[in-house]
Amino acid sequence: MKFKGEVLDDKVVVWDLEEARALYGMGFYGKPLGIPKPKPEEFSAPLVLDLMEAYYLVLKGLLRLKLKGRRFGARRLKELCEERYFRFGIKYRVYSDLRDRGLVVTPGIKFGCDFAVYERGPGLEHAPYLVTVVGPEDWVTATWIVLTGRLATTVRKRFILAVVGDEISYIGFEWWRA
Repeated sequence: MKFKGEVLDDKVVVWDLEEARALYGMGFYGKPLGIPKPKPEEFSAPLVLDLMEAYYLVLKGLLRLKLKGRRFGARRLKELCEERYFRFGIKYRVYSDLRDRGLVVTPGIKFGCDFAVYERGPGLEHAPYLVTVVGPEDWVTATWIVLTGRLATTVRKRFILAVVGDEISYIGFEWWRA
């Protein structure tokens, strides 16, 4: 099934309620408008996708987009993503890799990271992982690692550093009390 979405500024909206429920139920894509903790079968609201997940769905052949009634293809969506996301290329590689591994990936901005990652999905569990994306040329200091790790520990999550080079390496940090 190919879902239909409309590009609105920096979001994509799936207006059809049946499509919204089906897409959300396929992997917790997007958020139903105005419903903080939805269950797939229990909401009757349009689904709001962020641009990165919309791009992923377009590339997977699951989503067809329009802007002001006209087709909006993957190339144009990628350009929009590159305008709106700092370092979209490496962040998208991590998003796509995690999704392809069967994980649920949501924006991590409220935790001060790039992604909050679930094994089962929001509403079924709290996100066990917070992922920050860096490139091989980035400086990562001990102070930054401690700061980020303490934040993750405070919200009972595991801090993961995704290092994107030719391949993606995931480095997990754990903190213990002495």
